Amino acid sequence: MDMYEILQKDPEIWDLFTRKEEYHSQIRDQFERFPYYATSNRNIFEPRVSKYLLEHGYHTEYPENKPFAVCLTHDIDELYKKMGEKAYEAIGKVGTLRFSPYIKLLTQMRSKKVPFWNFSDILEIEDRYDAKSSFYFMVQKPGDQEYNYDIENCEAIIGELSDRGCEVGLHGGHTVYNDPVQMKEKKHQLEKILNKTIVGYRNHYLRFKVPETWEYLCDAGFLYDSTLGYATCVGFRNGMCQPFRPFNLVKERKIDIVEIPLAIMDNTLSKHMNLESEAAWKITKQLIDTVERYHGTLTVLWHNTFFFGDQRKFYERILKYCSEKNAWMTSGEEIVRWENSR
Repeated sequence: MDMYEILQKDPEIWDLFTRKEEYHSQIRDQFERFPYYATSNRNIFEPRVSKYLLEHGYHTEYPENKPFAVCLTHDIDELYKKMGEKAYEAIGKVGTLRFSPYIKLLTQMRSKKVPFWNFSDILEIEDRYDAKSSFYFMVQKPGDQEYNYDIENCEAIIGELSDRGCEVGLHGGHTVYNDPVQMKEKKHQLEKILNKTIVGYRNHYLRFKVPETWEYLCDAGFLYDSTLGYATCVGFRNGMCQPFRPFNLVKERKIDIVEIPLAIMDNTLSKHMNLESEAAWKITKQLIDTVERYHGTLTVLWHNTFFFGDQRKFYERILKYCSEKNAWMTSGEEIVRWENSR
């Protein structure tokens, strides 16, 4: 008996898995996303669908008999700190006694040095715990909403990341999730830079439309998506903590793409849930332990702009704890290729 036959035996579980409530809901936030506050699934910290599958004989296995997997991901929204922020910070410090560091800051404004070019730091942390990750780059041009960098200027680092065994995927801009033409064009542009097929995707601001975005991604040739999560609350949006192939309720068929659902995002913990460090860690630890219990995959999103101070330490704390539990910490590409080989 396959996954779909098991889940269809319980209508409530099937509706949660397929995200039926999102098909016709008119409730959307300012980014046209189905919001967490609108879902009927209030027990979001418990992966009810994965639990149901496990109770009905569905098993997930990982390489070397690892108990669970952690999919490590980084959305590269920015490489250049916004000039306005730099100017404001520098000017605000001019009147202080510690003037010389801000002379340097003003110099960086003029020379356009890159304050978020911290890939070596990310790789160093992950190497320490024998982990690999996915880096999703945006493909934009001047004038696009939140344009920050040209992908052509990233050819060297993209090549280095790939050579180091990390994945390079596409981070779709604001409207790409609902535009199949843009999706294909940007995938092709990034593939020209990488000189390799792009298989993974996540949309900016976690903008997603069920089930259309899955269909567009499948048609564009992606092997997997990792957007399905809520920006305002960590947890399991469709009750799954395993990779899965979505089901289109309108066409009554599965979609030939793997979803690796997103469970934890840095900005969700600190900004949207407004959690202090230890409260954030308590929930994070709970989610890790839960995924281990159900032999699932925990997807973590940590932006390159969050690799500073306490946020950097928090990310390393996640890796350390998961390493102690013997988790398989790897990229979305490695996880989906493992899934497809089974």
